[in-house]
Amino acid sequence: MAKKIILLIILVSFVVGIYLYPQMPDQMASHWNSQGEVDGYLPKCWGLFLMPLVSLIVFLLFLLIPKIDPLKKNIEKFRSYFDGFILLLVVFLLYVHSLSITWNLGRQFDMGQAIIPAMAILLFVIGIVLKKAKRNWFLGIRTPWTLSSDKVWDKTHQLASKLFMISAIIALVGSVFPKYSLWFLLIPVIASSLYAIIYSYFEYQKLKK
Repeated sequence: MAKKIILLIILVSFVVGIYLYPQMPDQMASHWNSQGEVDGYLPKCWGLFLMPLVSLIVFLLFLLIPKIDPLKKNIEKFRSYFDGFILLLVVFLLYVHSLSITWNLGRQFDMGQAIIPAMAILLFVIGIVLKKAKRNWFLGIRTPWTLSSDKVWDKTHQLASKLFMISAIIALVGSVFPKYSLWFLLIPVIASSLYAIIYSYFEYQKLKK
């Protein structure tokens, strides 16, 4: 079911791009700084079709990873969460693509304020997926220590799950402070990731002892 929905989303993205192509400026705004100001442009061909192409690549990886992972049996143990995450990621890319198109049609708004809540939702779902993820080579906190032990993997991901959910809430709170909202997003995510990596090392050392 997830595969069909993802394919439909990608198809719609391409169709919308083709339909709106004549209406778009030759150079489309494609990047905004932390103050919501445009600081990057792309030719309209890339501006309209880059995100659908990225979504297509994500979809192909979604098909490939469960087949080539040496621990693919573990992926099957949380496959519904894996599928759901890929679907949400493609929906997120569609949302960002829609914001870009809307802006370039002349309806300007605070891009950061529009994206941060969606990023917070994505982070929260990542937290849920991390809690359910079993040891594999592609998705999760993949360190030499988590990949060497199911116990270290599980403990690290239980912790990382909570940290990413907290990071999502902090990011959402940060949207109230537009000038600093990017830092409310980046700092908790980076700190959570680093802490989970360090935690996995010490958990592995405890296991060895």
